[in-house]
Amino acid sequence: MSTTREDLLGTWKMRSWTIEDLISEERRDALGPEPRGWITYTPGGRVMVLVVARERVRPAHLVPTEWEKIALYDSMFAYAGSFEFDGTKVIHHIDTSWNEAWRGTSQVRYCEMRGDELKYVSAPARSPITGRDCVHTVVFERLA
Repeated sequence: MSTTREDLLGTWKMRSWTIEDLISEERRDALGPEPRGWITYTPGGRVMVLVVARERVRPAHLVPTEWEKIALYDSMFAYAGSFEFDGTKVIHHIDTSWNEAWRGTSQVRYCEMRGDELKYVSAPARSPITGRDCVHTVVFERLA
C-alpha cells in the first residue's frame, strides 16, 4: 500500500530522533533520550516542527539569564514552512527557523509509514546541531 499526501496530514508526536555521524559512524540521540516534539502537516501545504530536549533548564525567573537563554536555545529545534510529498519523500521548504541559517533551505526526508508510525530518514547533510555530516532518523506516532 502506498502512502498518500492525505496519510501524512495531521499532527505527529516524536518518539525518537537519532543522528548517525557519517565519518565516525557513531549514533546518538539528537537532543537526548525521549525528546518532546511534534510535527504538523496541514491540508493547505504547511508544516510546523517543534522539538525540545526532555531535560531542559528551567529559568529561575521569567526573563532568563544569558546562560539560561543559551541553554534553552541549545535544547530546542523548530521551523515552519511549506511541504511537498511524492509518496516516498517529503521536502520541507523552510520559511522561518530557530536557526536563521535554515531559512530558505529545503530539507529532504525519506518516509516510511506503517499504521500510526511515521519514520523519516534524512538525506545526508550537515547537522545544524553538531556541524558534522550526518543522517537523521526520526520516528513519530500519529496523535489521535
